[in-house]
Amino acid sequence: MLRQLALTLLACFALQPVAFGIELQLPTDNRHLFSQSPEKFYMYVDRYFEGKHTQPWQAGSYGFVRTSVRVGESIVETKFHEGIDIAPIKRDKAGNPLDLVNAIADGKVAYVSSRTGASNYGKYVVVEHQWENSAVYSLYAHLADITCKAGDIVTKGAVLGRMGYTGSGITRTRAHLHLELGLMLSSHYVEYSAKQNNLHGLFNGMNLAGLDVAAFFLAHKEKPSLTLSQFLASYPVYFKVTIPNNGPVEMANRYPWMMRGNSEVPSASWEIAFSETGMPLSFTASDRQVSMPQITMVRPSDIPHKYRTRGLISGEGKEASLARDGTTLLNLLLGNFPITPATVPPVSTE
Repeated sequence: MLRQLALTLLACFALQPVAFGIELQLPTDNRHLFSQSPEKFYMYVDRYFEGKHTQPWQAGSYGFVRTSVRVGESIVETKFHEGIDIAPIKRDKAGNPLDLVNAIADGKVAYVSSRTGASNYGKYVVVEHQWENSAVYSLYAHLADITCKAGDIVTKGAVLGRMGYTGSGITRTRAHLHLELGLMLSSHYVEYSAKQNNLHGLFNGMNLAGLDVAAFFLAHKEKPSLTLSQFLASYPVYFKVTIPNNGPVEMANRYPWMMRGNSEVPSASWEIAFSETGMPLSFTASDRQVSMPQITMVRPSDIPHKYRTRGLISGEGKEASLARDGTTLLNLLLGNFPITPATVPPVSTE
């Protein structure tokens, strides 16, 4: 009887969905994201527009929040901010931030850059998290000091360094932590960027597609069982591009929860759904016959699409076409560049 009971229990557990619970923590002691005072959470930006100087805290949030442009009667923010800027809550007498920077979840330090002038990020750390059997990356930038190294196993809340203002365009007054949460676009970014001055290998910020990390924190606090795939599934689609099926798309293999439909059945093409920021949201097998990438859906807009999509597509209203930056993004996703299989991406151990 005990054997039968054990077999019954095993069968029951086998039918249960695999749990992918994530334990999250904000990276500093600034908790105002969860209060009614967002102006205390985000670091403001000095904005000069049409002769006026303002310091909107909104410019420290995620999305199209910077570089104002007047389009007809509307004022549109056109510059995409891929992360969030978290203001310090502790400073010394000279005004230097004292806030410690902590890992937002369990993971492994994937990359460390301790060179102040090597990028706009200044000194930064990337931590790899294994969520839903997929690698997701948190990035912590503008640090004054780094207290970890590549390869370190870290737990939620582990100290990675101290907040600072390294990088370009940041003063002591505007010292903050720039936090991103993103997905890797290509494991061949080193080859892709061979003709560029890429000092950071796979962990160049251009190879990490950032999502709305603040919105994820808020949604996860409301529903602690929320997974990243569920969160991204709620993202609104801005445009879709259908491409010839020339084989599996690497990113879809890396994040299989992005696949829609039966990928085992041969299809003529793939339809890739993108958010307005260019985040790939899904890959769907399609019977549509295409000989080259085509936009097959766009959200109508009375503002030129280039302003809504950081220049990835052009056109207005219901009409759209891929712009140069959109084609560049597709080439990265699809591996349309020389790839050397023997190449080993460098990992910093600074």
